[in-house]
Amino acid sequence: MTVASMTGYARAEGRDSQGSWVWEGKSVNGRGLELRCKSAPGYDGLEVHAREAAAKRLKRGNVQLSLSVRAETEQSQVRVNEAMLEQLLGICREWQGKYPEITPARMDGLLALKGVLEPVAEAEAGDADSLRTAREGAMRASLEAMLDQLAAMRRVEGARIAAVLTGQLDEIATLAGKAGNCAVLRPDAVRERLRAQVAQVLEAAPTLAEDRIAQEVALIAVKADVREELDRLAAHVAAARDLLAQGGAIGRKLDFLAQEFNREANTLCSKSSDVELTRVGLDLKAVIDQFKEQVQNIE
Repeated sequence: MTVASMTGYARAEGRDSQGSWVWEGKSVNGRGLELRCKSAPGYDGLEVHAREAAAKRLKRGNVQLSLSVRAETEQSQVRVNEAMLEQLLGICREWQGKYPEITPARMDGLLALKGVLEPVAEAEAGDADSLRTAREGAMRASLEAMLDQLAAMRRVEGARIAAVLTGQLDEIATLAGKAGNCAVLRPDAVRERLRAQVAQVLEAAPTLAEDRIAQEVALIAVKADVREELDRLAAHVAAARDLLAQGGAIGRKLDFLAQEFNREANTLCSKSSDVELTRVGLDLKAVIDQFKEQVQNIE
């Protein structure tokens, strides 16, 4: 499975003897899968199929599907509703007899009345039900093609984002390694710093009880040790790489890891008593923020 973005656009057209139609699909980022479908009048029944077909291909994102239909008006035929025209002529003759001063009705005026001219029914060109079934089948095929294009575009964009995320994970791993190699974290430097801080504690409170001294020493040791944070960063990097290799709908899991990255970087900075380590921690936070922004686009 590949990584997919949540943004994309696709369009597919279709045509038959009755006219043409266009399916359009647009998707942007979303917390879950939200589908909105706008169909042309008379084709609402296709909405159920559109939702089912989209849900098979897309897992997250705000998706808008629309169907527009255009009739072949240049080839359409009309006929005169003779019964209605005869009725209208009868009314005209009746009122003309009652009120001779009324201007006689003109044929062009009568033909312009609604219902006098009507389009030739589909049934006259063949079986209406079979024509309708054939058209909706062709429309569903166009819909499937459009959704395939939309999913493909999201995968292409997802591949680009995955490459960016991989580079950012490499940078996080490099910075974590750089933090681990800081001079302040060498065993001799750690021991010297602990010794100096314990001396400060004893100088400030020479009568401090031994158990309290032990607590203070343990607290100082915990604050001085950032190995646990660095180990967790390495574990999170490995987990993120595994997810990218796995593909599929991994956006939520990557977002959780981004939060964990940020937590470890914050702890690293708060524990740091060295300018070099603090600088590395701030660089880590900057890369992690960029990582989190990109993750928001992943399905």
